[in-house]
This record gives sequence, structure tokens and C-alpha cells, in this order.
Amino acid sequence: MEFIERNKDILDAKMLSPLVWAYIGDSVYELFIRTYLINNSNAKPHKLHIESIKYVKAKAQADILKKISDNLTDEEKDIVRRGRNTENHHVAKNSNVADYSQSTAFEALIGYLYLTKQDDRLKEILNMCII
Repeated sequence: MEFIERNKDILDAKMLSPLVWAYIGDSVYELFIRTYLINNSNAKPHKLHIESIKYVKAKAQADILKKISDNLTDEEKDIVRRGRNTENHHVAKNSNVADYSQSTAFEALIGYLYLTKQDDRLKEILNMCII
């Protein structure tokens, strides 16, 4: 049994909005980064938080997407394109529209892989994100 059940079948998950993919992708990515930092540090929570920001802020995610883009499949590039082009009426503080759009695309990719249960590929891509 999975730790967290993903009850949507793959076809249903593929039909969700890219903003829904990004919504869950944000959480999956943040949990990955927090776990990575805890596994590789004895720092206190405040220091862990400061370090995690280096990975999860919009600019960092935009840079990561650029770094891994040559390693994406055509399907994954399409997911990124859909995530980037989805109309979003929100831009995070300390970010610009371009970085926020790219970070949404990155989170959409992570969420899509998670929801479609492509766990091996998700792990591969997450491991590419470690700076």
C-alpha cells in the first residue's frame, strides 16, 4: 500500500488542469527538498527553512527547469508548456511574471508525474534538482 493513496486513475489525472498539477507539485517538491535537507544536515528548523528557500522560491524553480529541460521527454515538455501557458492571476512576492510562470510549469511537471504515478521518473527528475 502506498503511504499516500492517489485514487485518481491515470486518465483522470491527465485531464486535470495544469494549475491542479502545480498545486500538488508544489507540495511534493517542498516535501522532497525538506526531506533531502534533513537527511543531509543536523541543522535546526530555522536554518533548514532558510536553506529550503534556496530551492523552492520561484527563481530557483525556473532555473532548475532550465537546467533539466534537455533531459525531459516530449510528453514532459508538453506538460511544462501547458503549465507555463496556463493563465494564473497570481504572482508570488519577490518574483517576476516570467520566473513565476516557469516555476508553475516546473511544479505542474512534478504534480503530473506524481498524480500519474510515474514514481521512478519523478524520483529521477527530483534528484536532478539538487543544486
